[in-house]
Amino acid sequence: MDPLLTAVDTALRTLFAKPRAGEPSPARAHSEGNLSPADKRLAGALMRVNHVGEVCAQALYTGQAAVTHDANLRAHLLEAAREETDHLAWTRERLDALGDRPSLLNPLWFAGAFAIGWTAAQVSDRVSLGFVVETERQVAQHLQSHLERLPAQDLASRSVVARMKSDEERHASGALAAGGQELPAPVRMLMKAAAKCMTTVAHRI
Repeated sequence: MDPLLTAVDTALRTLFAKPRAGEPSPARAHSEGNLSPADKRLAGALMRVNHVGEVCAQALYTGQAAVTHDANLRAHLLEAAREETDHLAWTRERLDALGDRPSLLNPLWFAGAFAIGWTAAQVSDRVSLGFVVETERQVAQHLQSHLERLPAQDLASRSVVARMKSDEERHASGALAAGGQELPAPVRMLMKAAAKCMTTVAHRI
C-alpha cells in the first residue's frame, strides 16, 4: 500500500503542484538574453519538451519503485527521482521566464511512462534498471540536440540543459553499475520511436 500511495502522491505533485528544487537552477547565474520573438518561441518549445521528459522521469522511477522488492534498489530509484525533481522545477522556471507553458498532455505522458516503469519492473530488477540506462542515454542524446538548437544568446536555458545532460549521463552510468541489463535492439528502437512521437507532439501541444 505504501508504494501505491507514494505513486499517487508523486503523480499529484508532478502534475498539479509547483515543483520545488533542492538546489537553485543553473539559469540563475545568467541574465535573460535579448531574444527575438522567434527565438523565444523556439526556446519555449524546446524547454516544454524537456519539461515533459522530466514528468516522464518522475513517472518511470515511481512506477519502478512501486514494484521492486529490493529495498536498496527502491531507495536508488527514489533518490534518482528526487534529483529529477530539480530538473522538473528548473524546466518549469524556464517556461515561466520565456512566457510559455507546459504540455497540455502531461497527464497522458505521466500515465504512459508510469505504465512502462511498472511493466519493466515486473519482469526483473535488471530489466528495470536496463530501462533506466537506455532511457537516460536517449535523453542525454536528445539534450545534446537541444544544445545545438537553442539560441546562442539564451545562456540561461543552455545552462539548464547542459546540467541536465550531465546528470542524466550519471544516472545511466549508475543504473548500469547497479546491474542494469542491456536491452535488445528492437526494444531500444521502439523506445526511440516512442520518444520521437512524444517530443514531436510536446513541441507544439
